[in-house]
Amino acid sequence: MSASESDSGGADNTETLDSNVRVLLIDSGIGGLSVFQCLAKKMPYLNIDYFCDHEFFPYGTKTPDSLITRLQKVVETLLSTRPYDLVVIACNTASTVVLPVLRATFDVPFVGVVPAIKPACQMSKTRKVGLLATEGTVTREYTHNLIEEFGCDVELTLIGSCELVLEAEKKLSGQSVNIDILRAALKPFKALEIDTIVLGCTHFPLLMDELNEVVDWPVQWIDSGKAIACRVECLLRNDLKIKEFEPVDAIYRFYNTNESSASDLVNFPISFSDHQRIIIQ
Repeated sequence: MSASESDSGGADNTETLDSNVRVLLIDSGIGGLSVFQCLAKKMPYLNIDYFCDHEFFPYGTKTPDSLITRLQKVVETLLSTRPYDLVVIACNTASTVVLPVLRATFDVPFVGVVPAIKPACQMSKTRKVGLLATEGTVTREYTHNLIEEFGCDVELTLIGSCELVLEAEKKLSGQSVNIDILRAALKPFKALEIDTIVLGCTHFPLLMDELNEVVDWPVQWIDSGKAIACRVECLLRNDLKIKEFEPVDAIYRFYNTNESSASDLVNFPISFSDHQRIIIQ
């Protein structure tokens, strides 16, 4: 039941955020959990389901057509299991490709994640900004349109790395992170005196401790997690007419398309009350 459907008063379309309101996050791996953390911190009473599409991992290397087909099937399957009030595509690469199609196909609000080029260009003092993302995001026309629009007076260096995605996956499963891989990915930024780095993949904020260990020059990191949480809250409050947050315990659920489960996330600080495997036909 959606927020608007659970309103029994009839006279006022604004209500408290109760146990019926639920947000869905979708990513091919565990990268979207960085967005999950921001949502949980911003709205501690919000119910959140996390869908991990490990069967189609990683989204960052897939073609646009295959991403559109896959995400349409994923969303259709998940919306058939329960109604969601809002869906977050917690992947930069997928967001730059599938959002227009999903919004035209399904009657539910969608929020995407895109590289935070604009705030990074505004914050850089040296006017030298780096974008660290997957190869898919680095090469997408959408990304280059952002650079053209907001980075005209900034020197932007783009680096694509799917190896860091794998390192983040390893970290949350309790394995050691290969610091040499992170150091190699960041090396070009140091040589160019870049002072602001955009984390253009939701996996990368999960490696923040290790990234700070590698970086030995002044740098500020920019990612989209907090902005996405603010956007979700705004949509829930304004478009769905939810005024107050009822102080109830949030329910977090974890879904995957392979045999792994939330119990494998030994280094993730939030626990899930339920984890199931979902088959995407």
